Amino acid sequence: MKQITSVQNPFIKSLVLLQEKSKARKQTGTFLIEGHREIELALKGGYEIETILFLPEISSENDTKKLSGSAELIEISKDVYQKLAYRDTTEGILAVAKSKNLSLSELNLGKNPLVLVAESPEKPGNIGAMLRTADAAKMDAVIIANPKSDLYNPNIVRSSVGCLFTNQIATGTTEEIIAFLKEKKINIYCATLQDSTGYHTQDYTTPTALVLGTEATGLTQEWRDNSTQNIIIPMQGAIDSMNVSVAAAILIFEAKRQRGF
Repeated sequence: MKQITSVQNPFIKSLVLLQEKSKARKQTGTFLIEGHREIELALKGGYEIETILFLPEISSENDTKKLSGSAELIEISKDVYQKLAYRDTTEGILAVAKSKNLSLSELNLGKNPLVLVAESPEKPGNIGAMLRTADAAKMDAVIIANPKSDLYNPNIVRSSVGCLFTNQIATGTTEEIIAFLKEKKINIYCATLQDSTGYHTQDYTTPTALVLGTEATGLTQEWRDNSTQNIIIPMQGAIDSMNVSVAAAILIFEAKRQRGF
């Protein structure tokens, strides 16, 4: 089995770039996954694993082989692992995976889909939290409009605790996504302050897209102009907005309640 002990190894340097640079991830079409559970979920989600690197003091060779399949196995030193590991808690295993095509045309929606759309989410932690909620609710898809960063950013991989791999995900421009939703005859409910009604008054039992914007600026006018209905979560405090991932959870589980879970 191949072993790498030096952080100056060219392959290890290339993996550091995958962690740090979106450009490197896009150029190679690969990204890093850290942790047993995350790698298992990626495999179940149909992601192709090219290489698995493990630190034998933490992750045994036998446990690693169970995940490896046809992937190359590389034993690494503690110095190399610490150079690559992104999380504070260590599990001694990382994988190099191929990214997926995240175009709208790749989505496989059923007859009565429930979809979450987030326009220009800025914080990886919020994206990760929304993906966790979407997984918990078994949403049909999560669509990111005008993404600010690629979804294989290690902060998103980490904060989603593997739910990046369990959801159907697509990205596109606002214009492309609106056209896609209309073509699929999916009702568009936009969470916005303008010309809106209480979210709990609407019927989400038909094909539904729940659309949220950023906390700072909300949704763009294009979404508001094309919505089936603008909706609002009534606020009783001093502020007029809440964390976007919290708002998404409220809307998603109201829709799921109406659908009988």
